[in-house]
Amino acid sequence: MQIDEAREVRTTCPYCGVGCGVLAKVAADGEVTVRGDPDHPANFGRLCSKGSALAETIDLDGRLLHPEIHGRRTSWDEALDRVASTFSQTIAEHGPDAVAFYVSGQLLTEDYYVANKLMKGFIGSANIDTNSRLCMASSVAGHRRAFGSDTVPGNYEDLELADLIVLVGSNLAWCHPVLYQRIAAAREKRPEMKVVLVDPRRTMTSDIADLHLAIAPDGDVALFTGLLAYLGQHNALDRAYITAHTAGFGQALFAASALDLAGIAAATGLSEDELGRFYSLFAATAKTVTVYSQGVNQSSSGTDKVNAIINCHLATGRIGKPGTGPFSVTGQPNAMGGREVGGMANMLAAHMEIENPEHRERVQRFWNAPAVAQKPGLKAVEMFQGVADGRIRALWIMATNPVDSMPDADAVQAAIKACPFVVVSDVLASTDTVRHAHVRLPAAAWGEKDGTVTNSERRISRQRAFLDLPGEARPDWWIVAEVARRMGFDEAFSHASAAEIFAEHAALSGFENDSARDFDIGAYARIDGEDYDALAPFQWPAPSPGTPLWPAGHLPLKGGDQLSPPLSPTSDIAEMSDAQTLPISPLEGEMAGRPEGGAWARRPEGPTRFFANGNFYTPDRKARFIAIRPTIETRTSPDYPLILNTGRVRDHWHTMTRTGKSPRLSQHIAEPFAEIHPADARHFGIGDADIVRVSTVHGEALLRALVTARQRPGSVFVPMHWTDQFAVRARVDALVAPITDAISGQPASKNVAARLERFAAAAFGFAVLAERPASIDADYWSLARCAAGWRLELALQGGRDWTMFAASLLGDDAQGETLAYHDAAGGHYRFARFAGSRLVGALYLAPGPVAVSRSWVAEQLGADHADRRGRLAIVAGRPGGNHIDRGAVVCSCFGVGANQIAEAVRGGCASVAAIGAALGAGTNCGSCRAEIRTIIDARRLQAAE
Repeated sequence: MQIDEAREVRTTCPYCGVGCGVLAKVAADGEVTVRGDPDHPANFGRLCSKGSALAETIDLDGRLLHPEIHGRRTSWDEALDRVASTFSQTIAEHGPDAVAFYVSGQLLTEDYYVANKLMKGFIGSANIDTNSRLCMASSVAGHRRAFGSDTVPGNYEDLELADLIVLVGSNLAWCHPVLYQRIAAAREKRPEMKVVLVDPRRTMTSDIADLHLAIAPDGDVALFTGLLAYLGQHNALDRAYITAHTAGFGQALFAASALDLAGIAAATGLSEDELGRFYSLFAATAKTVTVYSQGVNQSSSGTDKVNAIINCHLATGRIGKPGTGPFSVTGQPNAMGGREVGGMANMLAAHMEIENPEHRERVQRFWNAPAVAQKPGLKAVEMFQGVADGRIRALWIMATNPVDSMPDADAVQAAIKACPFVVVSDVLASTDTVRHAHVRLPAAAWGEKDGTVTNSERRISRQRAFLDLPGEARPDWWIVAEVARRMGFDEAFSHASAAEIFAEHAALSGFENDSARDFDIGAYARIDGEDYDALAPFQWPAPSPGTPLWPAGHLPLKGGDQLSPPLSPTSDIAEMSDAQTLPISPLEGEMAGRPEGGAWARRPEGPTRFFANGNFYTPDRKARFIAIRPTIETRTSPDYPLILNTGRVRDHWHTMTRTGKSPRLSQHIAEPFAEIHPADARHFGIGDADIVRVSTVHGEALLRALVTARQRPGSVFVPMHWTDQFAVRARVDALVAPITDAISGQPASKNVAARLERFAAAAFGFAVLAERPASIDADYWSLARCAAGWRLELALQGGRDWTMFAASLLGDDAQGETLAYHDAAGGHYRFARFAGSRLVGALYLAPGPVAVSRSWVAEQLGADHADRRGRLAIVAGRPGGNHIDRGAVVCSCFGVGANQIAEAVRGGCASVAAIGAALGAGTNCGSCRAEIRTIIDARRLQAAE
């Protein structure tokens, strides 16, 4: 990009559902830097380690820049014609349900809207589903069962106003670090705030927990049904709220009382004392927020878990009021936007219901569509089963990598390979999914495309382009619209910009709504390009001027109550009268728009919470208690005695297509691992840093053993990020069974029966390489970027000629020089290869896990090595003299290692704040603060012994 002067663009982070505002600065020379937007209400300037490293992920290395058909570069016209004609022919021969779209929470709302419109309104099938199905479908189903709509009642501010926060199945410190930091900061101001963590693992989030409940896998239903029974037994109910605003309480309480406290203890794996402490704390604390994430959702009982949590909040009236509520935090940046436009197989656009004929007719009329899908389509797991058995014959995958992320991933890969026609729109030319596409379409990446995303608190923010489109890459909405036009739907897909699509989306949300539906941003139905460019973050609902927020009679104020003082722009829905409209419309008043301008950039907030005074979206406007009986589910067997639990790590994202580009994000955890309790490690003969084989009936993976008491006995945790691009046999979702929740269709990725065994390696290795190797001849390997090249972990079973192995990995051209050290008797071999004064690569081999200073060795790839004596230190694998080995990176933001932190503790730094003052660690995103405290505590323990 050629620019004359530096400029800074407000945009939104493309990672998790927190939806942080980002300021991307483009210098005059084109260099990009990022920082948190201090004015964005989601993060107020904070960014996590991933967000802070965004500028390191926008290079064109590995980008798909031109359309391809069967690997041959082609024109957009030929590629689009091929896609349109093949889809049309497939529909003509086999019907509309023979085609499917599998889309992504990485899409912008405008992309999602166009894809959903094409599939449901013009192709006439509901076979469009999203990888968000893997993240939050159970929350959607639970919300709809309880509220009559997919409504998140509260907002982030409630996390700071609560007196008790219950974190359920959520490693907030690593997966939503900015929210974690908001809670931590609030707790520092109000030490009386309590935090309870419900998680089988003692994750880094436990650092702020007053009580950690190491619950048995899928014990959450029993935990929260037991809580409901306790609330009933101890008269801790809001009976006025239950009577006025809910239905079904009696049946729910009866079902929840099926187990006594001893039975709940058996079902949850918790002691009666632990249960009593949690239950009494919840009962006594009026301002309680229950935050839940994948540990709740990714379960065959996920929807029941969600409703068990919601039942407790309805029973206590703790919903819609400041500092209260059940709160689902989403994993993807635009999972919520996808829900708003109907990007799931069982939903219509604008939170309308595909099962409702009136809703189908309304959407068809608004779109002027030839037909609207009459029934739900195939959900994600069902969709790929449909690909496998031939029901789906043409598949379009957009912005996602199901060969790695879907359960039973090997079967998914086989299905895609066998599908007659596969289209993939992506930013990368080589992912485990892209390689199986017949047609590859180059999509725009973050920084190149314009649109909106919605975060977990219903806040819509703009993603703005600050980079030119590279090569022939195009926005996803443009690609879909062009295919639709070639299929004969030109008029309905004539959008010229993302702004036009957003305006249509907003208009549909308000179309014949009259406050009957929760999702309404009709105030933006007339937005134009200039105002769209200036659009500031806002929360919905935002109905059109004059639209009442609730139908008359559905929000009565208590007798004689008056709104005094007059309603403010930040008032709660709970405080609004039935005649009240949005206090200030973006189309009215002094700030109304051009020529005064700025209204779109400074829109006052409307109401931000739902349901404090009822008014749910059920026919009688009452919430539904769901009767749930506590159950105990056992999946283990003598052959598979352990439970496999999958999830995320701090510095990586999904299948590493973005974070894998950043050297500093790869240094905190550089290889896939299996977290194992010491008792299980002893039982299976596994030592720390061994390579282990984790197996299920569906597959196996090779992983580094991480033995830690933070893990629950009987369980093994494995991260989900590693793919065939970065490791051999580490695609953990290939091990996950395609078991789903019967209501939501969300897979059960947290409770998989597994077994464990030590991988008998003859040799272990570590290498650093200036260039990525074309192939790696090893039984186990894992590759990660470092500042000037790559770092490689190895394990090999058979004996080798290690000199030849080193030559194959490091090169052996006559112009270079190799230094080597051999201890054949001890099985230790070391090689360092130089070209002039540059280190080409180094390899270290040993009979056990290799003990070298990994971070220091990796740094040598970028150093000058003209001094031959200094080269011997590289062969030794550790710095000599007074050089510092920083150790494993703890703080990715500032590159501070564990050894540096330990040394600072020895020097007198006795707190996280002191470490921050001395080294900077923990002072940026803060997600490493728990690890810093762990190092401090370990040093104190050593000093006391």
